[in-house]
Amino acid sequence: MKVTLVLNDAPYGSEKAFNALRLALFLQKRHPDLELRIFLLQDGPYCALIGQAPPDGFYNVEEMLKRVIQGGAIVEACGTCAEARGLKNLQLIDGIKITSTRQLAEWTADSDQVLTF
Repeated sequence: MKVTLVLNDAPYGSEKAFNALRLALFLQKRHPDLELRIFLLQDGPYCALIGQAPPDGFYNVEEMLKRVIQGGAIVEACGTCAEARGLKNLQLIDGIKITSTRQLAEWTADSDQVLTF
């Protein structure tokens, strides 16, 4: 089965990124054969930045993304969105690739399920 998650929000303005990554981690644990893909769209590329330092006791999206990638997920970020926000030339979490919405279109057509956060 192939599942694509689309994250549209920054990591800490709401809990959408957190909830998407909680779901991703649960899916990976429960369904190890699942092909999981995460696309960072709109403000989502902010989730890919390294050096996130949320307050103690608060979830850390950077660490969650690293765990999802270590679990085999493919994570890509919209290049147009990243460039518009001044993020395209910044260092991102290892394993996250800058790409285009063309990739998202291919994933959408190829996925069994697409969820948007």
